[in-house]
Amino acid sequence: MSCLEAVPGISGDATKRQQAGPNLAGLDTLPLPQWCIDNAFTGVWALRTDACEVLTLHYWTYTVTDGVETLTGELSSVVSSYAYTSTTLTTFAHQVDASPASGWGDALRATISGNTTAAGACVVDSSTFDTGPVQPFNSLRAGEAFFTTTATAPGAVGSCTTTWNLVYTNAGYPPATAGVPMTPIRCDNATAGNNSAGCVIPWYASALIYSSSLYPDLASHVSRAQRLGGLPGNSFARPLTRTTNQNIIDTNRNRACGDAPSIADKSCDEYPIARSRQGLSSGGTRRTFDNCDFNLPRSTDPAGVSVCMINATENNAQGGLNTQFFRRERVLDGDPFRVLVGA
Repeated sequence: MSCLEAVPGISGDATKRQQAGPNLAGLDTLPLPQWCIDNAFTGVWALRTDACEVLTLHYWTYTVTDGVETLTGELSSVVSSYAYTSTTLTTFAHQVDASPASGWGDALRATISGNTTAAGACVVDSSTFDTGPVQPFNSLRAGEAFFTTTATAPGAVGSCTTTWNLVYTNAGYPPATAGVPMTPIRCDNATAGNNSAGCVIPWYASALIYSSSLYPDLASHVSRAQRLGGLPGNSFARPLTRTTNQNIIDTNRNRACGDAPSIADKSCDEYPIARSRQGLSSGGTRRTFDNCDFNLPRSTDPAGVSVCMINATENNAQGGLNTQFFRRERVLDGDPFRVLVGA
């Protein structure tokens, strides 16, 4: 008998996988990014177009005599699973590599191979794995697969889950298989302003950045609203959520700035931005800061919005910055995003 199990993280009998060069076991796969090597031992880590996880793959061989199981070998391998996409392409990739770290007995005689499956709005284009023996330790057996989304019609949105199935074969034992799935990848042809499909990791909250040197009034208000006012949006733990519902957007703006004072060269800015679900349409009250020209209280309530009269040119530019960001990162209705202040 034999058994194969993939578990998150690195077990005590498996060494940490080091970054590989550009050619893993003869395949032209990409090296793991440093953020994956540093972080992806506790589950899937991601950017907007990349996702990575590092696991331990346990393999056991055993015999059964008169109902008694006898362990005849075991092997622990470090498995890296890495997917990468593009916001401007309809294809994406999922690669895997296995590096045997420790073991004994009959398990060391096994050969490892792999194949891929896909579920959802996608098809498998190609799949290649460098089949071979698990020995020697710390060697790499790698696979790479490419997929194409079927969510390409205008307005289409579709998710795809890809899985590498790693198979251990060993003379005298039945084959053992373990699946290594990747977090779903979403592709769409529904992002306003884009004329073609592209793919992302939808739960990663990309950052909309306001430059403090180019837009000092805007950046100052956002920074104070987050840092001093307790409002969300500047962390993964408390992101904002995109809305494309025009009724919600209009309600957010009217409740925040409908009674804004008329001041030359200034206009009303609200934070969280009107194109988020965290505006006043979801509840809360208004607050402000010194030199913002509103007679409102100060507050650190995490619900509500901050309002401030800022330079009108900067405020007008904000709309374009937001639109470009949503288009570039393919941030759809319901997606999380962050708002940061940069240099």
